[in-house]
Amino acid sequence: MVSSRPLLVVQMGYPPAVLQESIGDQAAWFAQALGPSCPVRVVRPFLGEILPAAHELSAVVISGSWSMVTDHEPWSDATGAWVRMLMDNRVPLLGICYGHQLMSWALGGEVGYHPEGPEIGQKTVWCAPRPGTDPLLGSFPESFDAFLTHEQSVLVPPPGAEVLGSSAHDSHQIIRYSPEALSVQFHPEFSGQIMREIIRYRANKHAMPAQQQAELETGISQTPWSAQILQRFATHYARGQADNAVAG
Repeated sequence: MVSSRPLLVVQMGYPPAVLQESIGDQAAWFAQALGPSCPVRVVRPFLGEILPAAHELSAVVISGSWSMVTDHEPWSDATGAWVRMLMDNRVPLLGICYGHQLMSWALGGEVGYHPEGPEIGQKTVWCAPRPGTDPLLGSFPESFDAFLTHEQSVLVPPPGAEVLGSSAHDSHQIIRYSPEALSVQFHPEFSGQIMREIIRYRANKHAMPAQQQAELETGISQTPWSAQILQRFATHYARGQADNAVAG
């Protein structure tokens, strides 16, 4: 028996058409990363779809986007207000890239363009030591590789938030807001193929030097620890709901 409250993925826009043709969209990426044992429900607020009430949810992932948080599009700001409601109701939350920035902004932080420009490719993230009981970061190594592609960043975290990860480029790679709410600047749902296609897209769009593109593509390998954050979130919060439904 599957839980009546599957993991909710809030999809914050579509990728550019050329990327959709080659690698699909965020909903497909999460489905592939999580596998058939973790069914997901997808809501697209940018299309006017209604965000669910807290009691309908087991856990929520807020995706990346090609929009910018500082554009304050009405659907995005409305999602930020919804995040505050979920925090008040202690619904487990995981923000990714745009979702990371939106959560921080919604909770009182500052988001903007990174002063040193975009961060793209497979990069090293340094992780603060966590107790083994931490459901998402327990037993993590001091550093791990992750896939990144972003122009904006969390410049100032919200009051009371705890920064748990950083990279050479961005000092706010992992932020915890409460025991149930965490966000990451990197993409635990990406495969190497997704990262490679996004590098090629950005190289064509921004006239990236061929040598830089080649170095970024050559640097792509596996990012199992990054992927663990998404998988652990689903296992601990969403799949746990399914187990409870079976037990009931």
